[in-house]
Amino acid sequence: MHYQESFRSFIERLRREGELVDLHQPVDIRHIATLVDQSDKALMFHNVIGYEMPVVSGIIRSQKRAIMSMGCETYPEIEAKLKRGIDNPIPPKMVETSPAHEIVTEGDDVDLYKLPIPMSSIYDGGPMITAGVVMARDLEFGLNSGIYRFIVKEKNLTGIDIVTPNNMRLFAQRAYEAGRPCPISISIGTHPYEIMGSGFRAPLGVDEMAIAGGIRGHAVELGQCKTIDVPYIADAEIVIEAEILPTGWVYPEGRFGEFTRLMGGLHWNPIVRIKAVCMRKDAMYYALHMPWENTWLAAPTRYTQIRQALKTAGVAVKDINVTLGGCAFWHAVISIHKQAGEGKNALLAALSVLDLKHVVVVDDDIDVFNPIDVEWAIATRVQADKDIVVISGARGKPLDPSLPVTPPGVVPTTAKLGIDATISEGIPKERFERIAYAYADTALLNDYLDGKQDPSGVTAGDVDVGFVADEILRMIRDEPRYYTDIAESLSRYNFETVARALGHLHAEDLLWQDARGRMCEKASRFAVQPPG
Repeated sequence: MHYQESFRSFIERLRREGELVDLHQPVDIRHIATLVDQSDKALMFHNVIGYEMPVVSGIIRSQKRAIMSMGCETYPEIEAKLKRGIDNPIPPKMVETSPAHEIVTEGDDVDLYKLPIPMSSIYDGGPMITAGVVMARDLEFGLNSGIYRFIVKEKNLTGIDIVTPNNMRLFAQRAYEAGRPCPISISIGTHPYEIMGSGFRAPLGVDEMAIAGGIRGHAVELGQCKTIDVPYIADAEIVIEAEILPTGWVYPEGRFGEFTRLMGGLHWNPIVRIKAVCMRKDAMYYALHMPWENTWLAAPTRYTQIRQALKTAGVAVKDINVTLGGCAFWHAVISIHKQAGEGKNALLAALSVLDLKHVVVVDDDIDVFNPIDVEWAIATRVQADKDIVVISGARGKPLDPSLPVTPPGVVPTTAKLGIDATISEGIPKERFERIAYAYADTALLNDYLDGKQDPSGVTAGDVDVGFVADEILRMIRDEPRYYTDIAESLSRYNFETVARALGHLHAEDLLWQDARGRMCEKASRFAVQPPG
């Protein structure tokens, strides 16, 4: 479904299905970010004051639109589609021409100020390119793609935010150490397929555009840049050809609004020189809105890697929830089909994935998407001295605001926490039988609101209670029965009659209970014995 979809056809589909609102009146570019933040739909600004190009934003800023972008019906399907792309990558295909080269500006004519690049948060360090799929080539490791932010500093100069250790930073570092620039292309206005592919942290040497092709079901088309030896995404609205200069991480940049829903601090980053700007004749500018437009497609990339780690550890997974409260990055709740000892094994496997910081493992009866259910599991199944695991000195993420400040270039370390909220071995399972109300499948409120009436049943005045008591005794002689089960089996009598009959058996010292609380005959082998 929608495998052949382009950026433009996706925008049109959002419009057709009522998920995009067109604003044709003049709008100040300084107002775009806050208007998108207030909207439950994507917004297209057709008349941005001072610019000839429209701006679109918020296209994957909701779960619904993220699902639509991947051609899926449900959110969990996105993970399956990503896994298909990882397991069955399709190498990109080079094309000779593309609409992105309809207008080309090079050298001294480059002027980023002509692009409608908006501000976002109050404390941002400048207008910022946020939706650029960046491609670079390393002589040894081949192509790499990712999404990075570029704050505009001059008409042909930006920074690139690669403070976090990743493959793109490695490429730039290797070029810096060799004393040469690192050529990059920046494709703006690409389909979310390419955004998801480039957002997946693939192993060094793996082409993320091949993963995007696997997600699509056919090859991503790439074109060749004009001024640098790097490809770009042929379907893009705008392509910026540039070089990361071999300056090192010495220029202050920021601040940035981060995926953490917090303002990040000042970063130290390299400088990027723009060599050319290429675009369609009727190009539109895509501004990815932080943080939520980064979230819905980022989380499934975590699901895939967590699931693989647990599979390697031999743990059978039921569900995974990389929570929004954990910024779709740091927190995971995992339910497993547990065997002895696997709660701890699952914790250790999951905490090895990326920069996951806190993991809760629960049994398969817990809904990982229900925070009350998860907290209930922690409250009722955890003994802190046995079920909490703390790992110190693990690789951290510089954007974690709880970490001490580290010098530029130094990767911080963090503590990781695992909570084994599964039922411990040796604990009777009946301790965890949840409250379930009798007749929940047959006694339905709406039926009674519509006038349903229950039959009166035979009353104690119409039958010998001793006769009913004997009937109960025969019923429980061979197999203990719960009180409600007995009442249901004798539903031809009204409840008072059944209760009196059970009371009669108790008074005759014939009624007892088994270890699970079911009614049984006192002299039977099922009867529980008093302590001591």
